[in-house]
Amino acid sequence: MRTTVRLNDQLLAEAKQHAAKTGCTLTALLEDALRTFLSMNKRSAKTARAKLPTFKGGGLRPGVDLDNSADLLDIMEDKNGVS
Repeated sequence: MRTTVRLNDQLLAEAKQHAAKTGCTLTALLEDALRTFLSMNKRSAKTARAKLPTFKGGGLRPGVDLDNSADLLDIMEDKNGVS
């Protein structure tokens, strides 16, 4: 497929120089670079899951409603005297 891309002049010059040194075409160099970038991006997305710490406990405090953010804020600021 034929397409047009705009590249920084210095980057294009370096890419052409590298392609000439390695004996490949500029097209092949760009295709390989894109394939490498895309495969790295797929791998990092799969392994980017964060591990969250877990703690033992008895669950929620009595009377805590996770759907009520105002009450949760009051509890966290200990305005209701809940400990």
